[in-house]
Amino acid sequence: MKNPIKITLLTLAVSASAFLFIRGNATSEEKKDAHAHAAPAANVPMGPTKRPADAKLYIISPKDGAKVKGTFTVRFGLKGMGVAPAGIYMSEEMPTGHHHLVIDSELPNLKLPFPKDEKNLHFGGGQTETTLTLAPGEHTLQLVLGDHSHIPHDPPLMSEKITITVE
Repeated sequence: MKNPIKITLLTLAVSASAFLFIRGNATSEEKKDAHAHAAPAANVPMGPTKRPADAKLYIISPKDGAKVKGTFTVRFGLKGMGVAPAGIYMSEEMPTGHHHLVIDSELPNLKLPFPKDEKNLHFGGGQTETTLTLAPGEHTLQLVLGDHSHIPHDPPLMSEKITITVE
């Protein structure tokens, strides 16, 4: 027989860690711990995860048309939802997701798990920024929010595609 106290404590620990992500206060150790203990819950929906109609995903910086150095920081913005690592499903009342960044490419099939390659970067640890190094020239960047299983929400939430020039 399973120990209900142990299960409850683990559930509370994972929920508390996920809450820190939503608030944006999680340390890198808390992120690793929460991601390592993430397990699908019984109430996790099958199929695409719904998202609020008023949610907005955007690139804070660089701005569209910006000129940047070869190594630069991309900051991700999200309104109307929380950020949580892959594997963490909060609830319909507390919707979350994690970022995927598309570089110099068209969007992948938004009904399938997000691909992972040099043009489609995953931020499944709940990261809200990254440092990129790109070759000189013109490049495009676009964010797509993925649910607990790396599948875009229903309807998909994506940022505008921006164009930058690396000097």
